[in-house]
Amino acid sequence: MSNNHFKKGELYSFITGKASTAIARRLQKKFNDSGTNLTIEQWSVLYHLWKQDGVSQQELCNATFRDKPSITRLVDNLEKLNLVKRVASENDRRINKIYLTKQSQKLQEQTMDLAEETLNEALNSVPTEKIEVCKEVLQIVYDNLK
Repeated sequence: MSNNHFKKGELYSFITGKASTAIARRLQKKFNDSGTNLTIEQWSVLYHLWKQDGVSQQELCNATFRDKPSITRLVDNLEKLNLVKRVASENDRRINKIYLTKQSQKLQEQTMDLAEETLNEALNSVPTEKIEVCKEVLQIVYDNLK
């Protein structure tokens, strides 16, 4: 028996996609308004590097759910902005490790504050218990498909 409680044509991905896009657009606007010269895509790479600096480009692909060409382009652009640097791995010269620069480390607090502000706006008036249920459901959906 189907566990799909959505009406025909009411796709779950449209609902989550709309919410995700709205949050990303609002955060991008906040970055632009604050003079932060970053795209949301670039910020997502920095976000993962702030959690763990010095990872390979492949690890960034896995963490951000992007393909290799996309990560290469993002890292290229972040390098041009002097926010990251590539360092060849000592063990395998074919692998580049990506490291934050001091300049990108300075952006962390400011951009994380803007992200938190955006999320607070998005979740305004949503009861805490519903947020927890949503997080649980989305994690189950992700786990089912991974």
